Amino acid sequence: MKQQTIQKEVSLKGVGLHTGKEVNLTFKPAPENHGYVFKRMDLEGHPSLPAEAAYVVNTQRGTSLEKNGVQIQTSEHVLAACVGLEIDNVLIEMDASEPPIMDGSSKYFVEALEQAGVKEQESEREIYEVKEITSYVDEETGSEIMVVPACDYEITTMVDFGTKVLGTQNASIKNLKEFKEEIADSRTFSFLHEIETLLDHGLIRGGDLNNAIVYVDKELSPETMEKLKKVFDKDEISVKSNGILDNLTLHHPNEAARHKLLDIIGDLALIGTRIKGRIIANKPGHKVNTEFAKKMAKKIKAEKRNQVPQVDLNQAPLMDVNQIMKMLPHRQPMLLIDKIFELTDNHVLGTKNVTMNEEFFKGHFPGAPVMPGVLIVEAMAQTGGILILSTVPDPENYLTYFMKIDNVKFKQKVVPGDTLIFRCHLISPIRRGICHMQGYAYTNGKLCAEAELMAQIVKSK
Repeated sequence: MKQQTIQKEVSLKGVGLHTGKEVNLTFKPAPENHGYVFKRMDLEGHPSLPAEAAYVVNTQRGTSLEKNGVQIQTSEHVLAACVGLEIDNVLIEMDASEPPIMDGSSKYFVEALEQAGVKEQESEREIYEVKEITSYVDEETGSEIMVVPACDYEITTMVDFGTKVLGTQNASIKNLKEFKEEIADSRTFSFLHEIETLLDHGLIRGGDLNNAIVYVDKELSPETMEKLKKVFDKDEISVKSNGILDNLTLHHPNEAARHKLLDIIGDLALIGTRIKGRIIANKPGHKVNTEFAKKMAKKIKAEKRNQVPQVDLNQAPLMDVNQIMKMLPHRQPMLLIDKIFELTDNHVLGTKNVTMNEEFFKGHFPGAPVMPGVLIVEAMAQTGGILILSTVPDPENYLTYFMKIDNVKFKQKVVPGDTLIFRCHLISPIRRGICHMQGYAYTNGKLCAEAELMAQIVKSK
């Protein structure tokens, strides 16, 4: 399955639910492997904030993200629309901290994205296939969310708030193709006692009776009635027979459960990787959703890091050492890779046989030879160099230079007789000859080193 973005930019505007501020939001096409990124156009330098679980800072009445002082509030409805339409890469520009609440659902974001059109990209979509049950439980509230193996991305949610007016509700989808018709128009909701508290704390400044379902779970006092009239700018406030404040008509009998499912989709977008598995959530909320997203993101990253590539060392390589030397300027003793087995637009796989004849073993622990860690990173970088040089028609006329090395870790020693397997993949698209990639080195079935590398190719002639 290929990654997708949108064909053209599209904008919409409204007010933030909690800030009450008017905001313009623009969806823009984004390159492959970009993911979902928010951009604050109202701040100096237009800083960006990736939609990742690591940046969650607050889950009260919505999921708020923050990085280096840059904040995005109530991100879930926008992200749910992107996931629901199976869009992988999009830039979300805003001139305030909170997206417009619109009608309290994802409906208007879905309509805007459909207006922009969906465009298929070249790179394959990364999908994490669930092989075992993973769960997160909030001991304080009893909320639980888990994922189990399944053939698609399925979600089932069960809600029980212990109130007669709402009761117990369930909602589910078998795949994301159901999102637009079954889930997208399900609006956010609250109980009357919560509305009173939020108003007392100066929140929901952008709320009105058209973008939030209010379930009346207590007697409506004259004082509360007057307060609501003033806040919602209504001459009269009433409770209808279905227990909902004023005259709002439900889109679905179980709209509350469907909106909780919508929130789950938006919050789990923060994992950063598509899931092939069934999500089962009992009494979900933004806190349990995002804690589960953090747990899954760490699990996926760890599995990816420790997943040794399967390479048949006896098969003919894509490139042997002679072909490598036609592309790389390195020569012995500084040519540190022997073969390339895989090469695509966004990743490369290479190997090196470590022998006792290596020059560095003469001086590096001669009595107990160990390959220097810096040379493992250099070999990793040379493998990545093949990836970046493959983007130009005359690679023999270019040199590759390090720009930055981050998050270097060494896990296992490498000794004579070992075979090193290197895998490098792009973190962001190659631009102007600059390549930002994640590199891993494996030996004896284990991860032995990893590093985040940035390099640039420059013409040598």
